[in-house]
Amino acid sequence: MTRQPAVARRAEALLGTAVVATAPVAGGDIATATKLRLSDGTTALMKTHPHPPAGFFAAEARGLRRLAAAGGAPVPDVLGSDDECVIIRWVEQGKATTEAAVVLGQELATTHRAGTPIYGDEVDGFIGRLPMSNKPADTWAEFYATRRVAPYLKLGRDRGVVSAEQAATIEGVLGRLGDLVPTEPPALLHGDLWNGNVLWGQDGRVWLVDPAVHGGHRETDLAMLALFGLPHLARVIAAYDEAAPLAEGWVERVRLHQLFPLLVHACAFGGGYAARAADAAAAYA
Repeated sequence: MTRQPAVARRAEALLGTAVVATAPVAGGDIATATKLRLSDGTTALMKTHPHPPAGFFAAEARGLRRLAAAGGAPVPDVLGSDDECVIIRWVEQGKATTEAAVVLGQELATTHRAGTPIYGDEVDGFIGRLPMSNKPADTWAEFYATRRVAPYLKLGRDRGVVSAEQAATIEGVLGRLGDLVPTEPPALLHGDLWNGNVLWGQDGRVWLVDPAVHGGHRETDLAMLALFGLPHLARVIAAYDEAAPLAEGWVERVRLHQLFPLLVHACAFGGGYAARAADAAAAYA
């Protein structure tokens, strides 16, 4: 590691601790990531963006702190944040193991059981680089239809990545959500729980990062874990189900919960995600 003076000075001003060395971290497509080694021996990750949307890094820091307070699946400590960056404790990554997968399932159940008083949240957030409304709704079905699926369906139409036929197929299932998904109290969700936001630590624990925290249906987090694949997912789900039994037929509802992330990906990346969302909705016609 060398030392980038500008990055180091920014981190030092925020943390009040000298930065000994810095190194760029590859992989992020939204923020610039830098590994920091501090004079007190701490290793940290600093994420910066020159012109982030208002509240972008505050939402990330708030979400991490809420998940930490739940006492379930671990998240990195937030060391500092401001309008243009967030600094979290570094997670040294290791191998994905079946033992860690079992613990992840148990700890994710604890996170969800922490619950929230509402479907939604007191403040809006972000999903990737896109804004995400968390305006509360009286039921999960209303929340999922109007705050999760509909906004990105409209955005996808506006951007020309969702066809009229695909939109009609997806809209056709929204009015039936209350009949298709059993009612449960709001769970505290990570909200963007795809494989890339799950870090298998060298310490044997599984750490969650980049949350989009809100109160929702716990099946949504599990469905997102399945969307792009997760090592030892079957072990995670089995341990979760033992700790917090899932409602009968939840497997048949997975594609319904995947409508939201598929539409987000369609808006962000185009490609075939809209078609996948339409195919998922058609399964419930």
